[in-house]
Amino acid sequence: MRVRPAEILLVEDNEGDVRLTREALRDSKVVNHLSVTRDGVEATDFLYRRGPYAHAPRPDLILLDLNLPRKDGREVLAEIKADADLRQIPVVVLTTSEAEEDLACAYRLHANCYLNKPVDFDRFLNVVQAIETFWLSMVKLPGYEEKRGTER
Repeated sequence: MRVRPAEILLVEDNEGDVRLTREALRDSKVVNHLSVTRDGVEATDFLYRRGPYAHAPRPDLILLDLNLPRKDGREVLAEIKADADLRQIPVVVLTTSEAEEDLACAYRLHANCYLNKPVDFDRFLNVVQAIETFWLSMVKLPGYEEKRGTER
């Protein structure tokens, strides 16, 4: 039986962090497919399947940086959580910001969790793998559980 890959959307403009996240997920225990958007406008186009993202998969999990070009992560988070169809997708804020106001804002906008990106390579890999293990192996997500065990 082939398992449907977990669909993960990474919203990140830093190429180094994209590479590290890909590497961390490549060796993970959960079969996954990572899509990447580089700014907030691309992220919302992806989620609403507009333009080049008309056939984008619906994410099971969103990893969202706050400091993005064109439309910042706070705006993206607010849009996701205001939309009845998208709000059930878990959003993990993964950012370098340690500002208390960013933390408070993210939770006020209903982020599912807020994590600081470690600067150390090994710790970054561990954080990404822990996110993936927790959200895609331990937590029951609407719509994902019944699809996870189906053949493709």
